[in-house]
Amino acid sequence: MNRSLRIAVVGGGITGLAAAHRLVELGHATPPQITLFEASPRLGGLVATQQIQGYTLELGPDSFITNKPWAVDLCRRLGLEEQLIPTDPQYRRSFVLRRGKPVVVPDGFQLMTPARIWPVLTSSIFSWWGKLRMGCEYFLPARRDVIDESLASFVRRRFGQEVLERLVQPLVGGIYTSDPEKLSLRATLPRFLDMEQRFGSLIRASRAAAKTSDRSEQASGARYGLFATHAGGTAQIVQALASKISDMAEVITHACVTQVEPLSSGGYRLTCGASSREFDRVIFTIPTYQIADLVEPFATKFAQALREIEYASTTIVVSGHKFSDVRHPLDAFGLVVPAIEKRRILAVSFTSRKFPNRAPDGCVQLRTFVGGAMQPELFLLSDDETKQLVREELRDLLGVGGVPDFEVIARYPRSMPQYHVGHIDRVARIRELGRQYPGIFLAGSAYDGVGLPDSIHSGELAAESGIQSKENETVS
Repeated sequence: MNRSLRIAVVGGGITGLAAAHRLVELGHATPPQITLFEASPRLGGLVATQQIQGYTLELGPDSFITNKPWAVDLCRRLGLEEQLIPTDPQYRRSFVLRRGKPVVVPDGFQLMTPARIWPVLTSSIFSWWGKLRMGCEYFLPARRDVIDESLASFVRRRFGQEVLERLVQPLVGGIYTSDPEKLSLRATLPRFLDMEQRFGSLIRASRAAAKTSDRSEQASGARYGLFATHAGGTAQIVQALASKISDMAEVITHACVTQVEPLSSGGYRLTCGASSREFDRVIFTIPTYQIADLVEPFATKFAQALREIEYASTTIVVSGHKFSDVRHPLDAFGLVVPAIEKRRILAVSFTSRKFPNRAPDGCVQLRTFVGGAMQPELFLLSDDETKQLVREELRDLLGVGGVPDFEVIARYPRSMPQYHVGHIDRVARIRELGRQYPGIFLAGSAYDGVGLPDSIHSGELAAESGIQSKENETVS
């Protein structure tokens, strides 16, 4: 091309920043003209760290998994790898609420599969009938068809109703804030389907894996030994990305793109406020329903497909407490709450147990999750009502009393994409329709995975596709 590519990145969350950074990395020979639009006053989106009274608060994700390499790799390129810290091995376990009391998730039970038999047999989470039904999974034949299946259907088929409602639903719900009856297993946790196909039984597969794994990786709940964060909080990666792109990209906050128009000569005109600018490429990293509003005037079917991805809303209440005001020892990483317990919170993360220096000496930091797909009405409560709700739940479940050192509310309306059954086909259709509009690229957590590594990878893939020549241009 005779001039530099003009590339717009719409959305300044972690995906948009990763996309802009990748454009900078790839554009040394012929640097593109990069403009990043962010509607809010700050960059980072859901990633936000605050310092309050000696506490390090995370208002969004507090860590990321390291067996997906993209976040660690980006940290390495940004010079942040040495500042990554692992979870505290002393507390690598989790609780689940059972009849109003926190009960330890059986050692070696990872999301839905028990790698060790004795901890399950001695657990008070399940009845003897539930334990017997779980053990029958070892002998059940694998399903041979390849149709998509909900998480609830899969767990019920393999392990029975008790395992689903007493343990798997709250553990997986803590990740996706979703209804397990709708959540696509193929799109979210395909490794369990693969385990069934390869070994015929998830118990058999887990026991085979346990023989070769480190005992520290068999902690209950999530695979906590695989998680890491930054010593100063996850916002370190946002700050580093913003610094890296500042010399080669124009970053505009308070900038809401309100209109997108295709140009007869190719490319798109973006309107933001009273001004309009033309670009050869547009990388959208905002939620799909917002993209749909922008493209609908010229791409009706594309917009309809984008709107098929639903979103859930979540509130996080971060609070600090004197440890002397808490009856429970908090000797784990957190507590998940099954829907059958009929409580008003989804989970509580014991943040200062997971990572060091998150609370002053003698204090603890808690992050309480409210709302999600199964309790959407609770997201509509006022701040005062939400704080009161959380105080009551923490008092009843963990014995948290006294006056909190602080309470901070973070609201995320329609922020969690729901990977419902058929999600993979839904995304394939979005991409197929999107190919009719060369120069438009999609990235974010709505397509191929939630969490920081997947969001980063999605943004980088969009940037790599976007910087290709027009002849090779495809929608990412």
